[in-house]
Amino acid sequence: MHLRFSVFSFRVLRFLCKDVVVLQSGRKETVLDLAKFVDKGVQVKLTGGRQVTGTLKGYDQLLNLVLDEAIEYLRDPDDPLKTTGQTRRLGLIVCRGTAVMLVSPTEGTDEIANPFMQPDGA
Repeated sequence: MHLRFSVFSFRVLRFLCKDVVVLQSGRKETVLDLAKFVDKGVQVKLTGGRQVTGTLKGYDQLLNLVLDEAIEYLRDPDDPLKTTGQTRRLGLIVCRGTAVMLVSPTEGTDEIANPFMQPDGA
C-alpha cells in the first residue's frame, strides 16, 4: 500500500510540475538560461556576501558555475554590505550552485541613482 501511494504521489507531482521542473526525459531543467552568457563576463553574488566576476566557461543543471579569470571583490570587515574597493585574483574557480544567489552579465548594465532616495535638503 505504501509503495502504491509513493508511485501515485510521484506521478501526480510530475504531472503538476512538468512545465516547471521535470522534462519529458526526467532530467531537471534549470531556471536560468545561461547558454547566452558562456564565454562572456558575468557577475556572481554568493551567499555570505561574496561577489565575484569572471568569464563563464561552463555550468550544469544544478547551477554549478565555472568561471575563468575570476576576481573577488573584498568586503569591509566592519560592514559586510560595503565593498572596500580591494580585489583578489582567483583565476579558474567553481561556484557551487547552492551558494549562487545572482548571475548577471557585466556588459550591457549601467548603475543608476536610486530614484527612491530623498534629497538631503528634504
